[in-house]
Amino acid sequence: MAKTNPGQFIREVRQEVSKVTWPTRKETMVTTGMVFIMVFLAATFFFLVDQVLSVVVRFVLGFGG
Repeated sequence: MAKTNPGQFIREVRQEVSKVTWPTRKETMVTTGMVFIMVFLAATFFFLVDQVLSVVVRFVLGFGG
């Protein structure tokens, strides 16, 4: 592996960072909103599944004991 001096490393890092396509403020806000919506939907789904499984387990254990 070739060794790189710190100055060359910094130049290469800056060159690579300049190639990055940074999102706009609007894109960031829309993406953040979508993440919050998906988290809410997933939390709701798992809450409902947990409630249904809880009822089923109580039913099974209630008649089993």
